[in-house]
Amino acid sequence: MWLAVIALGVLAGASGLLLGFAAVRFKVEGDPIVDKIDAILPQTQCGQCGFAGCRPYAEAIAAAEADINQCPPGGENGIIALAELLGRDPKPLNPENGVEKPKMLAVIDEQNCIGCTLCIQACPVDAILGAAKHMHTVIAKECTGCELCVAPCPVDCIHMTPIAQTIATWKWTYPIAETAVKPPVAEVAA
Repeated sequence: MWLAVIALGVLAGASGLLLGFAAVRFKVEGDPIVDKIDAILPQTQCGQCGFAGCRPYAEAIAAAEADINQCPPGGENGIIALAELLGRDPKPLNPENGVEKPKMLAVIDEQNCIGCTLCIQACPVDAILGAAKHMHTVIAKECTGCELCVAPCPVDCIHMTPIAQTIATWKWTYPIAETAVKPPVAEVAA
């Protein structure tokens, strides 16, 4: 009996070592450009670009399956940052995907909420808290302003309100790169 236990222990140890070696030796690295593109995108997960979220859109940009001008929440600054990263020319935002708007926050009129949970199911970042047949509310710090919760609400109790610019909500914008090439300044010989 002890011989069987020892044999199984040695077999398990050898298998563990083999799997550990294989995990290190054959590790598949993610595409670093996808990670860089994803870091530039605003992470609203709104789907306005035609993809299920920001990561699939970043993968499509890296594979040259999507253009860099399909993200309305990222706006012009996001397009310019993507163009600089990828070495492409900036383009205006594609109007088919929407227009650039200020950052918004979903607000639920709790007096009119019937607790249908359709908004909870639609929210891609789980920013809505509530239960069936009970009032719902939005977790402001989690809400990305994607507006996906507005359409499914049967009583129209969800409204998007712009986030006021305060010290807590202000963000430094990406510097806008000058797209025009300036001619070099000729030095004047004195």
